Amino acid sequence: MTERPPEHHARLLMYGMMLACIGLAMYLSGVLLALPRNLLGLNARMLALNEWVVWYSGVPFVLGLCLALFDLFVLLGRKRSPRLEVRHDPIVNARLVVALTAYDDEASIADAVRDFRAHPLVDEVIVVSNNSRDRTLERAAEAGATVIDEKQQGYGRCVFRCLQEALTRNSELIVLCEGDRTFRAYDLDKFLAYAAHADIVHGTRTVEALRARVTQLSTFMYYGNLFVGKLLEAKHLGRSTITDVGTTYKLCRRDALSRLMPHLEPAVNLEFNAHFLDVALDQGCDVVECPITFHPRVGVSKGGNLNNARALRVGLRMLFGIAWSWKTVET
Repeated sequence: MTERPPEHHARLLMYGMMLACIGLAMYLSGVLLALPRNLLGLNARMLALNEWVVWYSGVPFVLGLCLALFDLFVLLGRKRSPRLEVRHDPIVNARLVVALTAYDDEASIADAVRDFRAHPLVDEVIVVSNNSRDRTLERAAEAGATVIDEKQQGYGRCVFRCLQEALTRNSELIVLCEGDRTFRAYDLDKFLAYAAHADIVHGTRTVEALRARVTQLSTFMYYGNLFVGKLLEAKHLGRSTITDVGTTYKLCRRDALSRLMPHLEPAVNLEFNAHFLDVALDQGCDVVECPITFHPRVGVSKGGNLNNARALRVGLRMLFGIAWSWKTVET
């Protein structure tokens, strides 16, 4: 495949969405201000402020709407791929190496390793533990995995080490996943069905029929994740369709991943998957989403899905990274 240089365009739709959201938030705040103003008899003090907030909320909203419409109806044609046909770049050797992140996953890691090793196209399973305090590495080794302990703490550093280790193998296709049993090896067949069309096939958990009834992904997290995904899609308008920025499970072509590695920041922590997608699209990679099954986690979550408050903090850091700079969210 011929490598094409990344192209950078004005991110008008992304900034337009953000301005429109600010305008909407201002308007709703103005409406809510009317309650204490009238109920507490503060009309004289708060009326001017209340009117100002409601009146001027239209400024960012209309400006954002104009930017978004201009990007969609004027600039979109220049941003889309110049290819006239859908990419079809068949995989010559569909052998896989699978790298699993793990942190205190003693209860699940052995089953995860056995699940992936049982797939007929998987040559090796690598488990990278991020200073696990239990017997995660021992259980993984007993199940037949190649085990590594990443001493630098942080989810991003663990994922980055997974990718580094996988690139030392000879496989053309590299799969990244987690060792907590939220994902299954049988979805590898879905990834391979999309692999001819992409550099990176990224799993999405947004298909309702493919999600278990009870998972660590709450309704708030589900729609927050979808919103951040659409903001990332707006940033790279015409390049990809993104509905899930929090999924680790993905398949990468070796040549594409090798190009991305120098641009990734392992110091980005729980937001690393959004960072990975942002960098991949920025560097001109073809990213295709694939619907995957999502299962209840074995054990206790230690990541951004711990609770809604933590998920909100992670989501806001993702927004800062996407809209401004990932340097601002490094640990």
